[in-house]
Amino acid sequence: MTNTQETTNTIQEKIQAEVEQARVVCDISGSNSAECAAAWDAVEELQAEASHQRQTKPKNSLEQYCDANPDADECRLYED
Repeated sequence: MTNTQETTNTIQEKIQAEVEQARVVCDISGSNSAECAAAWDAVEELQAEASHQRQTKPKNSLEQYCDANPDADECRLYED
């Protein structure tokens, strides 16, 4: 499994946990309470982050190589 897939799975787990927590908070404090709204806002923020990470382009093999070997000739960056 790649690092991106692991991160996505972790975020999905956090989303599920936050959804469960939001339901509990809303059951206790009422669906029109500020606490309930805040709990669902936390869910929405995590969902937005998950969406953002899905849009991120995965690194190609050269980019991965350069991350591991920044001093390699192939990875040199020249400024004009």
